[in-house]
Amino acid sequence: MSNYQLSLIMLACISVISVSGVFAMTSLAGMFSLGQAAYMSICAYLTFCLAKYLDLPVMLTAVVGLAASGLVALIISLPALKLRRDYFALLSVGFGEMISSIVILLGKWTNASIGFSRIPKVDNLVLVILGITALVLFMVRNLKRSRFGRMCIALKTDEIAAKSFGIDVYRLKIKIYVIASMIAAVAGICYGLRNRVISPDAFDWSLSAEMQILLFFGGTNSLTGSVISAAALKILPEFLKGVSFFGVSLQDCKTIIYCALIIVIINFRTKGIMGEHELSLAPLVKLARKAGARRAKESK
Repeated sequence: MSNYQLSLIMLACISVISVSGVFAMTSLAGMFSLGQAAYMSICAYLTFCLAKYLDLPVMLTAVVGLAASGLVALIISLPALKLRRDYFALLSVGFGEMISSIVILLGKWTNASIGFSRIPKVDNLVLVILGITALVLFMVRNLKRSRFGRMCIALKTDEIAAKSFGIDVYRLKIKIYVIASMIAAVAGICYGLRNRVISPDAFDWSLSAEMQILLFFGGTNSLTGSVISAAALKILPEFLKGVSFFGVSLQDCKTIIYCALIIVIINFRTKGIMGEHELSLAPLVKLARKAGARRAKESK
């Protein structure tokens, strides 16, 4: 495969990882945030700045970046999750802009808006990112099917009813918010390793909004749909290169195209393309077992 094709695969995987975190928070717990890209920024800058200035291995600084992102998420969630859902969404936008401003203020180390480009090259990066993506999807899938996931779904469905059944709603919100933020942090590391340059503009609120768009397009209650839409729509602009409509490049209008698609989906498929359905390997396993049983009978 060419380097361009490998780059597209990594781009799709990073999108899938980030949307998986949003799925855990929005689809399971019903919490709407436009600040998840901020955790990508926090983890990416800490990981690569520490690796450069302290001459430490990226694997070690990545752990520090993930821990710091989780700690920041915990600190932010303590007061923020006491607010109503709409106020929480507004606060998340402000938090994302605050992180971008801090990165610029620390320009002596982060290179401000020019972008930090001293990121080491990693061998077999495609395999590494594919492995991370598979691990994240496995974790989110199991989270959805676990007791904790069912509690989150109960919270999303009816918060008052969840409280009446003895669920500590406030603590549950904090936990799922921290989990989602750390998944976003993983996506930030992968983003930096792929692009080998990071800048505040790459992690603004529009990236968080794009995550939500991809989630709603695939299906708010379907991890499979979220994965498919995150991968397909993320690489869609690459296929629009050189395509213009009335002199306007369609690649520059990707956000408009995304929003138009969402409007269509909301009107004709309110739950997204996949709705609540999940793809499963169970039917294929059953067919394989039946085929094996037939062959065994024929051999006899």
